[in-house]
Amino acid sequence: MEEGARHRNNTEKKHPGGGESDASSEAGSGGGGVALKKEIGLVSACGIIVGNIIGSGIFVSPKGVLENAGSVGLALIVWIVTGFITVVGALCYAELGVTIPKSGGDYSYVKDIFGGLAGFLRLWIAVLVIYPTNQAVIALTFSNYVLQPLFPTCFPPESGLRLLAAICLLLLTWVNCSSVRWATRVQDVFTAGKLLALALIIIMGIVQICKGEYFWLEPKNAFENFQEPDIGLVALAFLQGSFAYGGWNFLNYVTEELVDPYKAANPGEPEDVCGRVPRGRAGLRDREG
Repeated sequence: MEEGARHRNNTEKKHPGGGESDASSEAGSGGGGVALKKEIGLVSACGIIVGNIIGSGIFVSPKGVLENAGSVGLALIVWIVTGFITVVGALCYAELGVTIPKSGGDYSYVKDIFGGLAGFLRLWIAVLVIYPTNQAVIALTFSNYVLQPLFPTCFPPESGLRLLAAICLLLLTWVNCSSVRWATRVQDVFTAGKLLALALIIIMGIVQICKGEYFWLEPKNAFENFQEPDIGLVALAFLQGSFAYGGWNFLNYVTEELVDPYKAANPGEPEDVCGRVPRGRAGLRDREG
């Protein structure tokens, strides 16, 4: 026992304040707590945003916007206004992301600002209503595009559409649950495919304009109504346009998995987004002091 006591005394002399150093080292390394792996880089972060915005909506919404707007000129105005609103919302979310660097998106912000009850209600509505319906629309649209070539003279059967949509949802859910890295890779591949499809559409449109097919783009013809104007239909056009731009806030749901969330929020100026928001809550306390 005496030898054990002398050994402990020698150890304390060699490493004075050893308990504090161990605690500080543990705190510096994250305290041994559970944390999400930081595996999403800048390219994958951009892929998440672009991949969610350029989804099924951009291939479906233009028809609804044009039909409900009633004229080509008003349809273009709808696209510009909804795009401006989307940019403002994305900048606000980027500032929220660097101010409150937590995963969870809307839920985290509402919970921190308004309390646990409001955050729970927001999450409950999102899980039971918003996200399932949104994913169902995307999956059914994908199924329709895949099965339509197999039924060139008729519409695909509803049972086949629903079955393929369910398989896609289950497959993507499994990929996202199994590995973040594989989920980002799948996201990057599909983002590249959607960008290629959009590029082909844009190129074909430019080719048609070069051939002289721009009658409805002339100012004297752009606002010629092909149906009776209706404020309700215009509102539906704005709704369709907003649906096409949906997904600009998805990166904030994986903020804690970003390698450098400040750089991902704004690659050109990692300190803040608009020169006003400091890095995290510590920066807010420093600025308030």
